[in-house]
Amino acid sequence: MSERPRSSIAIVGGGASGVLLAAHLLKSPNPDLRVTLIERASAFGRGRAYSTALPDHVLNVSAMGMSGYADDPEHFWRWVQAEEIVTDDNPAVYLPRAVYGRYLEELLESNLDRESATGRLRLVRETCLGVSPTPSGVDVKLANGTSLACHAVVLAVGHDEEPSPEHPLAIRIDSPDDRPLDPNAHVLILGTGLSMIDAWLTLEHRGHRGEIVAVSRRGLLPSTHRKSKPIRLDIADVPLGTELSYFVGWLRDLIRATQKAGGDWRDVLDGLRPFNQRIWQSWPASAKRRFVEHTKAWWDIHRHRMAPPIHARLTEAVEAGRIRLVAARVEGMTEQGDGIAVRLLHRHSKTPETLVVDRVCDCTGITKDLSVGSIAVVRDLIERGLARPDPLRLGLDVTENCAVISENNSASAKLFAVGPLTRGTFFEIEAIPDIRAQCARLAKVLVGK
Repeated sequence: MSERPRSSIAIVGGGASGVLLAAHLLKSPNPDLRVTLIERASAFGRGRAYSTALPDHVLNVSAMGMSGYADDPEHFWRWVQAEEIVTDDNPAVYLPRAVYGRYLEELLESNLDRESATGRLRLVRETCLGVSPTPSGVDVKLANGTSLACHAVVLAVGHDEEPSPEHPLAIRIDSPDDRPLDPNAHVLILGTGLSMIDAWLTLEHRGHRGEIVAVSRRGLLPSTHRKSKPIRLDIADVPLGTELSYFVGWLRDLIRATQKAGGDWRDVLDGLRPFNQRIWQSWPASAKRRFVEHTKAWWDIHRHRMAPPIHARLTEAVEAGRIRLVAARVEGMTEQGDGIAVRLLHRHSKTPETLVVDRVCDCTGITKDLSVGSIAVVRDLIERGLARPDPLRLGLDVTENCAVISENNSASAKLFAVGPLTRGTFFEIEAIPDIRAQCARLAKVLVGK
C-alpha cells in the first residue's frame, strides 16, 4: 500500500469515530489538506452512542479516560471543568453520554471555526450510498444525486445495529417500532450486556413497573468498575500466538497470583489492556473462533464494566424481582393474541419453557452479517467485491493500517475504515481510548508524518 500523503479525504460517518479522525487529520500543517465529513443524521458527533438524552445513560469509562486526543489524555477532563459540569476535582466520575456528545460537537465546531478561513474542513449532511475507486482517487455517491471526488475515503459508520433477522418480532428500544407500552406489561429483553442495561434504564425512565426478563445464553451481567492498580506488564511477559486454552490458563494463574498478593482481577485486565489488540492479532484463526464462541461472554462482563451507581441500581432491581435473569437460548417466537410466545431452552436443561410477553426488545448487539446489514455503503462495497467481511464476520476485513481488503485479497490504497467496523482485525476497538489511538495512527498514514 502506498503511503504518500492524500490531500483530499472524505470520512463517511460523523459520529465519534469520524469526528475524532477529522480532529487528528486536521493537526497536520498541510495547507492543501481537505477533509469532508459526511453524516446522514442531523447532528454531527453524537452518533447512536451519544445521541441519548437520558441522564441515566452514562459513560462506561470515567472522565479522565475520555479525551478525544491520543496525545492529550486530559483534554476532555479540562473541558468538563471549564464548562463547570462537575463541582469537584475528582475525575473518577461517570458522566451522561449526552455530555460527551456535546463535547464531540464542540470539538468539531472548534476545528470548523479554526479552519473557516482555510476551508480545510467541510461538513456534508447526507447519506452516502456508495464509493467507487477511480484512477485518480475515489468517487463518493450521495443520496441527493450528487457525488464528491477525493483521494481517499475512510468508513467511520460505527455499529450496524438492526434487529436480528432471527427474531423478526423483536424491536430495538427507541426504534420506530417502539410504540407506547402499558407500564405493567411483561417485557422480555434479548441480551444481558450493556445494551440491555440501557434498555432497562429507558423503561424505568418511562415509568415501567412490570417484570422484565433478560435472557442470554449464560445469563451474565457486566461487572462494576472499581479503583484498580494496573499491574505492570511488558510485551515479553504476554504469551502471544498460543492456542486459547494456554492463554486462558496463563491469565487465570496471573489473576490468582495477583489476588493472593492482595490485588484484584481488575488490576490484571487493566494492566493487560495495552496489549489486547496484539494478543488478538497474534492468535491463529482457530483460537479467535473459539474465543468468540466460548470465551467472549466471560471476557465481556469483566472487560466492559458499568458505572458503580448503575451497578448498584441494577443489583437492587434484580434483588427486588423487577428484573429476572435467565440463562437460556431462544428457540423461536410467534404471535399469540396481543402478545408474543417465546420458546426458551434453559442452559443445562432439555425441557423448553414458553413465556408469553407483551414486548420483546432486541439488545443482542451488532449485526452478524454486514453484507445484509442496514449500512448502504458497506453493503454496496461487499456486493461489488471491493470489500469483504473478516473471516469471523465481526466487521470488515482490514489491514493493521486500516486499509480495506477486497474480495480478491488486495489491500486498497484508497479505502480505509476505523472504529467498530474494524473489530475483526483489532477486536478491542469499541471504547474511545482505543478509537482515538487508531485514528491518530491512521491520520499519520493518510497525511504523512
